[in-house]
Parts: sequence; structure tokens; C-alpha cells
Amino acid sequence: MEIRAERPADVATISAITTAAFKTAPYSSGTEARIIENLRAAQALTLSLVAIDQDDIVGHVAFSPVGIPGAEGDWHGLGPISISPDRQGRGIGTLLMRAGLDQLRTLGAAGCVLLGDPGYYGRFGFESDPNLTYGGAPSPYFQRLILVGPPAKGDVTYHPAFGA
Repeated sequence: MEIRAERPADVATISAITTAAFKTAPYSSGTEARIIENLRAAQALTLSLVAIDQDDIVGHVAFSPVGIPGAEGDWHGLGPISISPDRQGRGIGTLLMRAGLDQLRTLGAAGCVLLGDPGYYGRFGFESDPNLTYGGAPSPYFQRLILVGPPAKGDVTYHPAFGA
């Protein structure tokens, strides 16, 4: 399995995998592929990584800057992350997560936030923090991972592409 940065030729495949991965998810807005496209168009993708298995793209993860008033350093949001439905549950998401977080560390990022299942993301060190909110309210599903420095406090805003 190879993890690498997306290339222009990968765009259509990333969109197809993202759409397929979220098609039956009950929490999906159906806009995940469009979010990635809009982040790309706005040049707001900090990282856009693909997982390659035998020359086929089988997964993707995006990281983009988030705003946190008064936070020290650069914080990023993780997502969407998507794996081809026929390849889910085989550790591809874990590989993408670890590669992306390692690259954020290399970039000197202060931290990363996401909205997701605490049982899954907790194993990467993500945790809910009532002092860090999304939409003005704490949630066990809104989590953060501190990479360097103090914890951020306040309400997080994502790039406008997430309102797509």
C-alpha cells in the first residue's frame, strides 16, 4: 500500500470513491465529494492524500485549515476521509490517518480537529474537549488532537467549502 499526495489525474477517482463511501452513511449530507472539489478549487487543501493498492486508488483523506480565535499555531480539520466500499475494514483508513497526521506534524501544525466517532478516532489520540466547540456547543463527536503547544479553546470554523 502506498500513500501519496493527490495528482491532477486522481481527481475524478477521488470524487467517485468519496461519493460511493458516503452513499449509504446515515449521517452523510451527500456533499462530501463537492466539499473536496470546493476546497481544491479554493486552494484550501493543506493535504490531500490517496491510498494506492496495485495502481488503484482505494482511499482518500483531506485536511484543511480551520479557524479558532486566539489559538496558537495552525490548526487543521480532518475530512472527509473515504475508502472504497469494497475495501473498508482493512486498515486503509488507519494508514491514511497516520500518514496525514505525520505530515501535519512535519508542517508544524498545532493540532487537528474532526467530527466523527470517538470510538474510532480515539485510537489516534483524538478526544473531546468541552473548551473547543463546533457550532457553539460541545459535542462528544467533535474532537481534537494536539500536535504541539497548548490546547486551543473556542468555537471552530471550517472553510466555507463545508457549507457546499
